[in-house]
Amino acid sequence: MPEKPYKKKHMTSFQLIIMGFAGVILLGTVLLMLPFSSAEKVITPFHEALFTATSAVCVTGLVVKDTGSYWSVFGQTVILVLIQIGGLGVVTVAAAVSLLSGKRISLMQRSTIQDAISAPKVGGIVRLTRFILKGTLLIETVGAMLLLPVFLSDYGLKGVWMAVFHSVSAFCNAGFDILGTASGSFPSLTEYSGNILINVVIMLLIITGGIGFLTWDDIYTNRLKFKRYRMQSKIILVTTACLIFLPAVFFFVCDLKNLPAGERLLAATFQSVTTRTAGFNTINISEMSEASKAVMILLMLIGGSPGSTAGGMKTTTFAVLILNAIATFRSQENAGAFGRRLEYHVIKNAAQTVISINGKARTTYSRVTSYKIFQIDDPEQSDVATVALKGDIPNKDELEGVFYYLDMKEFRAAIEKLKTEMFQVEDYTEGSVTGTYTATEDNEKLMLTIPYDQGWRIECNGKKVIADADRTFTVLTMNKGENRITMKYVSPGFREGAIISLLAILLFAIWQRAEQKRKER
Repeated sequence: MPEKPYKKKHMTSFQLIIMGFAGVILLGTVLLMLPFSSAEKVITPFHEALFTATSAVCVTGLVVKDTGSYWSVFGQTVILVLIQIGGLGVVTVAAAVSLLSGKRISLMQRSTIQDAISAPKVGGIVRLTRFILKGTLLIETVGAMLLLPVFLSDYGLKGVWMAVFHSVSAFCNAGFDILGTASGSFPSLTEYSGNILINVVIMLLIITGGIGFLTWDDIYTNRLKFKRYRMQSKIILVTTACLIFLPAVFFFVCDLKNLPAGERLLAATFQSVTTRTAGFNTINISEMSEASKAVMILLMLIGGSPGSTAGGMKTTTFAVLILNAIATFRSQENAGAFGRRLEYHVIKNAAQTVISINGKARTTYSRVTSYKIFQIDDPEQSDVATVALKGDIPNKDELEGVFYYLDMKEFRAAIEKLKTEMFQVEDYTEGSVTGTYTATEDNEKLMLTIPYDQGWRIECNGKKVIADADRTFTVLTMNKGENRITMKYVSPGFREGAIISLLAILLFAIWQRAEQKRKER
């Protein structure tokens, strides 16, 4: 009986990339668990070492142990190597090893490198890899040299290692720092918030690492001849500039008002740059306003550019979404930029909605364009509602879900109370209510049938009061006697939204004018 021929199975490029990342993370975890990786010479628990290694390879910047005080020099070196491998990519680093050893890069390896760095074609991939490696080494070296004077003056010879570490960490958009001590952990760059050199160098390293390797190649090849750049490079550079300038203006105008003007400008610009996946901070993020935090969340979502050291959904994706929106507004079939058309596909979302409570299906409906209210009899705190979406809808913008919880026992008690003790409305308009209520005792709760919303500005007898935020309806705490209540609604984030809208209109007008002049020429 003839033997069946043995077919050697080859892994795909994506399988190789995934396995490479997993292998590096596992190896890093084992090394970080060793006693001499920690400053106290203790074995680091597996889950903590795994988290640190994963965060370093994925250049996330989240840590469970302060990098500066907990890890030894060896442990910090392991983390730095993981950051470098994660920033450049496992495949790129493997290719670098092959090139240094003089080995020939096979066609399969070239294809894998192409997928790893998002190159447009296989041709010239080895030259591009060499360019990336040389550029990375040059930029990180220059960054370390520029950081060296400050760190040398503050930390002596240790400053050399600190300059190298922070240069690599910033270029790879990792956000790891080694400035922490036993008495002050997780400081990031807060002690250098007013240092111009540190701020500017770190920002330049983050931007350089985040614009993408192909954009480097365009800049190196074409210099200042912007018209010759690839379409992708043009979109990346313009989008990056907008995502730095506009948030910086927002942070400067709407936040950081406790800082001097110069330091305020520096902090606003730094947070605008670092938020898109870098992870450093020069100010206390928790002290920033909710509107600023929302802008930062958006920036973190966008991230860096394709084929770069940064993560996120990428600047090109965000730019295409904006261009598609503009095209729709102008009734154009396809979006375009820089005189060229962008092809895109319509993304369909779910239409059928299935709601289940504690694993038991309660209802199913196929329309998402209308509001639905479902009541659960005698709800409990332990009840779990699950919403599943299936199918397609014609307009994904119509998909919206709002969930409320109502304590029926408390609601019925409030209704019974309202039968005898009423809130006397004197005047009301759209967005304002004025009335009186007589309380029989101090700290008496008044529940209004007005749904709770943080946009309500409430005064009682001329003094500002805060409604209970853990209620469905507006609940106020009254003092004994007659209480005159005034409620006015102000949309949350109205001022910030107005500023953003004005800036957007201004930029759109400038762009429209430029487009008109281009067509006239």
